[in-house]
Amino acid sequence: MDQQRSAAPQRPASRLAVGVVSAGRVGSVVGAALTRAGHRVVAASAVSDASLARVARHLPGAEILPAPDVVAAAELVLIAVPDDAIAPLVASLPVRPGQIWVHTSGALGADVLRPARDAGALTVALAPAMTFTGRDEDLERLAGVSWAITGEAEARFVGEALVLEMGGEPEHVDEADRARYHAALVYAANHLMTLVNDAADQLRAIGVANPQRLLSPLVSASLDNALRHGDAGLTGPVSRGDAGTVARHLGALAGTGIEDVYRTMARRTAERALASGRLQSTDAEGLLDVLAQPLKEES
Repeated sequence: MDQQRSAAPQRPASRLAVGVVSAGRVGSVVGAALTRAGHRVVAASAVSDASLARVARHLPGAEILPAPDVVAAAELVLIAVPDDAIAPLVASLPVRPGQIWVHTSGALGADVLRPARDAGALTVALAPAMTFTGRDEDLERLAGVSWAITGEAEARFVGEALVLEMGGEPEHVDEADRARYHAALVYAANHLMTLVNDAADQLRAIGVANPQRLLSPLVSASLDNALRHGDAGLTGPVSRGDAGTVARHLGALAGTGIEDVYRTMARRTAERALASGRLQSTDAEGLLDVLAQPLKEES
């Protein structure tokens, strides 16, 4: 297996001329990671002041060019535009047979690059399971993360080689599964951000001066428990079937804008707790009754 892995993806082991379209938060950082791996970012498209600053910071050797000229200069074309813009962009760009075309969308597979593939390019979807904030730590966070790879056999080998060169872990995802894969990541990462910020707002509203400091150990421990132990790491009133506490929570959250979200998450937590044996059905009856009834508004 190791021999196959080292032999199959020899193509990107040589220094490739990389063109980045465009130098946003993701494109500039992935371009920098490719530079660290020994490739050369020779050109990038950048229009806004923020993108120009990212090129100066992360891709100092790159020439700023229009997207068609970036592609013409590249052996490896890195497409890093918003998801909905990929298909029309790819259809508008020139393709040189033998080029490698990569996009960084988590939600889309390699089919969106079909015009490039039909014109003779090798195409692969290559998305890191990481969030990009535009801060300096983005590049360091790429070390060791998993990358979703989708493409035909040769393309997958090339994508795997690029990921390994950048210090990542390849994860092969079928074309038909990309949307579900990405939904899972958004569900975990983006929704977690919303949950934590909503919780911080509630604490701030009752006078807690530094809710982030208060929440950090608790949320960090909960995340660690979830990743280490799955449903067995669940604690709190839902796992105990404590209907009275949950009812008081719903009453306290009335009018805050998150009562319905709390109810939905508590119901889903109860379902998982029941399925895993963490919560017994006899203990869940009162809890589920509370969660099934909308809170009565006071007259």
